[in-house]
Amino acid sequence: MKVTININGKDYSADVEPRMTLVDFIRDVAGLKGTHVGCETGHCGACSVLIDGRPVKSCLMLAVQANGKRITTIEGIGKDGGPNEVQMALSSSKALQCAFCSTGFVVVGTWALEENGELTEDVIKESFIGNVCRCTGYEPIIKALRGVRKND
Repeated sequence: MKVTININGKDYSADVEPRMTLVDFIRDVAGLKGTHVGCETGHCGACSVLIDGRPVKSCLMLAVQANGKRITTIEGIGKDGGPNEVQMALSSSKALQCAFCSTGFVVVGTWALEENGELTEDVIKESFIGNVCRCTGYEPIIKALRGVRKND
């Protein structure tokens, strides 16, 4: 099936198998390797992307379902070529250890910040309910992001 998906402002078109997942399209067709493939069952959140501004686990969506959609991956997050507030807070605090989960946390955290204007502890806990970090126990992540405000 022929699909065209806008990823980070650029259109990618390809003939794909109907069963190809969106994460595979992002990595293999678009060549964007920042979106991680973790559990492939939707439990870990490492593959999180924004579709039309909303967080989605790209391992659970087929590429054909994303046809005509606007996708933002970790490569499309940031401001003026630099890191955004979520990326800066996580990096400066060294809140993540192995960083495998980091792309999912940054993508979902960016969405939560856009939606709420500030990351409170309640917003963080509610937003990240579908993201797993096996290294930190979450407290460093919560501490790093608590109080981050959207800077326009």
